[in-house]
Amino acid sequence: MRSGFCAIVGRPNVGKSTLLNALVGQKVAITTPVPQTTRHAIRGVLHQPDLQIVLVDTPGLHKPRTLLGSRLNEVARGTLSGVDVVVFIVDGATGIGQGDRFIAGLLAQVDTPVIAALNKVDAYARAKQLPQLSRLAALGDFAEIVPLSAARGDNVDVLVDLIAARMPQGPAYFPDGQVSDQDVDRFVAEIIREKALTLMREELPHSLAVVVEEMAPGETEGVLAVTATLYVERASQKGIVIGRGGAVQRDIGGGARSELEVLLGTRVFLDLRVKLSKEWQRDAKKLERLGY
Repeated sequence: MRSGFCAIVGRPNVGKSTLLNALVGQKVAITTPVPQTTRHAIRGVLHQPDLQIVLVDTPGLHKPRTLLGSRLNEVARGTLSGVDVVVFIVDGATGIGQGDRFIAGLLAQVDTPVIAALNKVDAYARAKQLPQLSRLAALGDFAEIVPLSAARGDNVDVLVDLIAARMPQGPAYFPDGQVSDQDVDRFVAEIIREKALTLMREELPHSLAVVVEEMAPGETEGVLAVTATLYVERASQKGIVIGRGGAVQRDIGGGARSELEVLLGTRVFLDLRVKLSKEWQRDAKKLERLGY
């Protein structure tokens, strides 16, 4: 069989996680309108007869302002070595920018073949695709260039074929049916963070971290009890997450619980707590405690 690794790279908020989910065929990475949502290298597994592609979604490369930002960049850059192909995704709706040029420069320094993907083509007229594709082509010597819509699924099958053509002969790295390497604790924490970011994207997108403290059978048979803590950096942010009378906290929990029950296939009792961890994005020890 053919098998190998493909890294998905790009600047923040260009649709990397949406593309990963589309390629795998189900949700393995959270998606929000907030840039820099992805904080870990998340692996999704695409299974086809005699083919396995391990897709690595990476944090968006950006100019860091905190220790957390620097570590996210290190995670993204670290995936460029040791993979068989790189998909470089740009946002066709907002256009080619300086961040895209910076990443193209990094990719020019590696020997790995790069497939450039012009995403979000559903957001603008077809006549505008050719100029955007020309600008993308000018960024580097790419193995292939493909326009697509990760959200709508347009040309995703074409991209799969282009990636598959560059997979070497090799073993299956994951068993049939396994679509991600994330452990359950991290996946649950990410779903909670996704719901929180969607509700509060303007208030504290990068100051929020979620840690699952405990997962165990609940008091009621068939119920999974989950205790999780939402960490913020400032006292004022704690009030935002809780909301008046606990309304925001309840909305986060309700949205997360509903999705987790579908994804995990069991009823869930979710206990959310909100705590202060001052300036955690800039503190190495606190970053370690929070899983970064």
